[in-house]
Amino acid sequence: MQPTLHSFYEITPDRILAAVEFAGFSCTGRFFQLNSMENRVYEVEIEPTGDSPFKTPSDRFKIVKFYRPGRWTLEQLQEEHQFLLDLVADEIPVVAPLILKNERTIAVDEGSSIFFAVFPKMGGRAPDEIALDQADWIGRLLARIHNVGAARPARHRLKMGVEAFGFTNLQYLEDNDVLPIDLKDQYYDVAQEICDIVHPWLQGTESIRIHGDCHLGNLLWNSQGPFWVDFDDMMVGPPAQDVWLLLSGRDEHARKQLHKLLAGYETLRPFDRSSLRLIEALRALRYIHYATWIAKRWKDPFFPRAFPHFGTSDYWQRQLFDLKEQLSQMNKSMRFAPDEWPYEDFDQDEN
Repeated sequence: MQPTLHSFYEITPDRILAAVEFAGFSCTGRFFQLNSMENRVYEVEIEPTGDSPFKTPSDRFKIVKFYRPGRWTLEQLQEEHQFLLDLVADEIPVVAPLILKNERTIAVDEGSSIFFAVFPKMGGRAPDEIALDQADWIGRLLARIHNVGAARPARHRLKMGVEAFGFTNLQYLEDNDVLPIDLKDQYYDVAQEICDIVHPWLQGTESIRIHGDCHLGNLLWNSQGPFWVDFDDMMVGPPAQDVWLLLSGRDEHARKQLHKLLAGYETLRPFDRSSLRLIEALRALRYIHYATWIAKRWKDPFFPRAFPHFGTSDYWQRQLFDLKEQLSQMNKSMRFAPDEWPYEDFDQDEN
């Protein structure tokens, strides 16, 4: 039976509890849904094993994730989980899936044929930004992740590039008449120019397994230090993709963050400084990809509630403005050597 979105939207309590019990735990019956747009994720309370008390409050819970049907194949999910298991084997702090009763990390819910996995709960806090005295630590940790990422291929995951993140998304928007008629030609023209510029930049750039969605919401801190969660968007791409998502912007503080991050990173792994010119282009591709992601999920009842302005003329005017800004930054960065920091104050430079 092929999984359906209807069964995904209406995952029942018995299926949630059964999934965690398939990981070998006895549930108390208490659970609640976590904030996740792409998948359905639940925190489930479990009973202690025998006479052994829970060592931490987090040990009282397990996290079960039901994967959205049609997004990833089984092979793609297995490559994500393999990356996580490789990282754990190298003692890198991430949250990896548990081995289930089928001796794998992925199982199929019998009632819906939806893939699911169970994870331990790890308590932590997402920082508002990376403090300068923490940036070198984060850089070293990111280098360790990329060292592991470079050690094994991922042949089924998406590869960061203009095809998967640019043209395929633009084709979807056009085929489904998502953009207002008075804006779509301008939007497509700017997006096409961005893709034309970044395509040769990506050619010859190192591509390895990376986190892919390495923003601060997926970087948590606890008493042991930082650790990464949510590798759902794990991809094959340039290490710069994980770096730029951690920065606070383009200002002087962001430049100092980058300096500290790379100083820590380069103690454990070389970083191709010429790939810094990719940052604005990667940001632009993310804008296109994100807007298309919302459009593809619009029938999911979560999405209209979360993005009430999506699809309006104001929304797409803002998107067009942002893409034009990215194109401007990309053009300005071409005035500098590839390994120079591209976020200079161009206005002051020209006066």
